[in-house]
Amino acid sequence: MPELPEVETVRRGLLGAMEGKLIARAETRREGLRWPFPDRMAERLSGRRVIALRRRAKYILADLDSGETLLVHLGMSGRMLIGEARAAPGEFHHAHPAPEKHDHVIFDMEGGARVTFNDARRFGMMDLCATDAVETHPLLAKLGPEPLGNAFSEPYLADALKSRNTPVKSALLDQHLVAGLGNIYVCEALWRAGISPVRKASALSRQRAAALVPVIRAVLGEAIESGGSSLQDYRQADGELGYFQHKFAVYDREGEICKTHGCGGEIHRITQAGRSTYYCRRCQR
Repeated sequence: MPELPEVETVRRGLLGAMEGKLIARAETRREGLRWPFPDRMAERLSGRRVIALRRRAKYILADLDSGETLLVHLGMSGRMLIGEARAAPGEFHHAHPAPEKHDHVIFDMEGGARVTFNDARRFGMMDLCATDAVETHPLLAKLGPEPLGNAFSEPYLADALKSRNTPVKSALLDQHLVAGLGNIYVCEALWRAGISPVRKASALSRQRAAALVPVIRAVLGEAIESGGSSLQDYRQADGELGYFQHKFAVYDREGEICKTHGCGGEIHRITQAGRSTYYCRRCQR
């Protein structure tokens, strides 16, 4: 599932085609994805201008001049891809290619760009709500602070982890504690911080807990600059792969030698809450 860096990369990739632009025509090609689409969604989107394109956790939010906001979640395999109308050889008329099987929502934008939501597994979602009520939307209301925002501070995280008796990795994946963190980047951050993912969160000293904040921000920042991580279905808005997977220190490196200088340990994989955790038992304590 795309995590914060992938969603932020997609948002940035869509800015030129969508922010400030009119949705000339929206089309829904099925009744819904993970859940049914909101009533008359295509009609409510068509003719509206996108005044801002932002992100909250793993959601893309498109604020419209109608006073509504479109919420988009990519799910397991969702992609938002930009295409330009092209003329066939020998023709002057420009047209977009016919939609493909898993192209479920289409936005024909002012200026000729087409943004297509493609989702083979159909675990993505879209919803519409009043812009001034976005923060109280059921999917967003209980989310924790953004890990790249000021509210995610060293004192905040030290206090939050002190009250958790779960493994520190499980605590960091709790979207109520911090929004947007996912399995890949928590594994990478814990390795950089030298913290074992199985250590109880409450057992961490305040100093070690606080030190996670700049590490988490650094990992996320590097991943965003790399266009995210492409392991299965994820693509950037222009269709290109992300390449942060080539920089993984522990994730998906079971049996390989730890990259910590002088460590010499081996990367192990365990299962926590149904998810694979990768770490070095020698240098992560």
